[in-house]
Amino acid sequence: MSKILIHTIAFSPDCVSTAYLYNDIALKFKEKGYEVVVLTTTPQYNVVKDELIKQPLKRKLLGLYFESDFQGITVKHIPQKKFKSSILRILGFTFWHFASFILGLFEKNIDIILSPSPPLTIGFINIVLGKLKDAKVIYNVQEIYPDLLIDGGGLKSKSIISVLKWLEKFVYNYSDKVTTIDKIFYNTIINRFEDKTKLIIIPNFVDTSIYKPLSVNEIDVDRDYFPKLEGSLKLMYAGNIGHAQDWDPLVEIAIQLRNENIEFFIIGEGVMKEFIEKEITLNKLTKVHIIPYQNRETIPSLIAYSDLQFIFMSPSMEGQGFPSKVYTIMACAKPMIVCSGSNTPIINFLKDKNCAYLIEEKDQNKKVIQIVNLLKSIEKEDLKQLGKNGFNDININYSKEVVVELYLSLVHNYLK
Repeated sequence: MSKILIHTIAFSPDCVSTAYLYNDIALKFKEKGYEVVVLTTTPQYNVVKDELIKQPLKRKLLGLYFESDFQGITVKHIPQKKFKSSILRILGFTFWHFASFILGLFEKNIDIILSPSPPLTIGFINIVLGKLKDAKVIYNVQEIYPDLLIDGGGLKSKSIISVLKWLEKFVYNYSDKVTTIDKIFYNTIINRFEDKTKLIIIPNFVDTSIYKPLSVNEIDVDRDYFPKLEGSLKLMYAGNIGHAQDWDPLVEIAIQLRNENIEFFIIGEGVMKEFIEKEITLNKLTKVHIIPYQNRETIPSLIAYSDLQFIFMSPSMEGQGFPSKVYTIMACAKPMIVCSGSNTPIINFLKDKNCAYLIEEKDQNKKVIQIVNLLKSIEKEDLKQLGKNGFNDININYSKEVVVELYLSLVHNYLK
């Protein structure tokens, strides 16, 4: 039996998109007869008590690491916390790398090591592990680093940028294979490879057994948060409320549409949540609703409750990231309104699918006017057709069954 080590910063019972993605990949490998072991962190991004109860973590070596069972897959968790102190965060991050390397060394008979970005450093560790364990290393580019940090304005040190760019090229060129999720990502990084055949595109996917269209009678939501609003146009965003999204236009749109029969729902947690709450209070935006994080199982009902999902990408970060919720929304047969610049991953993905309203305008005032006029003129029958278009495309090209087969084929080729 061939053995695959998945090394990722997030995995079940953490409740974030990367965890969901790699949960499904791990289960598919196990289903096909591979032995799978996961190295990850303790839950830190979106900790849900019910998930911890279902998948309890058992202390090992006096708490130096923990172990859990994910549907028959051994998962080893190195402790991590979201410290406020930068020094503590760096120390915790360093410990995770060191501990995961040591745990990896003690794993016997590894054939394949698979890991997603971020962070870049995980790729470096796996290359060293791969050499020592005689294993093939596959690195999956979910976000482009250090570009994301540089373009977001958070990284300005020339010396650190230089080190990270060197590290990026090292990881790309010394991994046995590098996968990325989109043609724009591919075009961005391909010239950073000495051997360009190492880079291939394998898109992300959605579990269509979980995410699917629901009828009105099947919708199960908390009516305290999601009341029946007959005749209203309901716009929704569900996910991390962070810097990767552009919240200023949303606030201005809500101000201009305050007298229209349009409701906005923002579901989740994140560093920008307080900003939006303050803007709601300041501008008396009674039709903008901030809702706490909702369990993954409720997402199909939440999407079905809405008429239109919105994703406004931050101009500083739109070129290096792709929100996985796009697949989820399409699988649930709902349309989107998406703000992002031309030639960005999300626009490139959606431009020929006829399932979303794409706003590529960069000027904020013009963007707001365009969206306000659009929302005033939308017909719900048009929304239904857009939703159907997205649903059909997902089932043909981006279901879990279709995409995971690409990973299985890639691994199988190495193990012949």
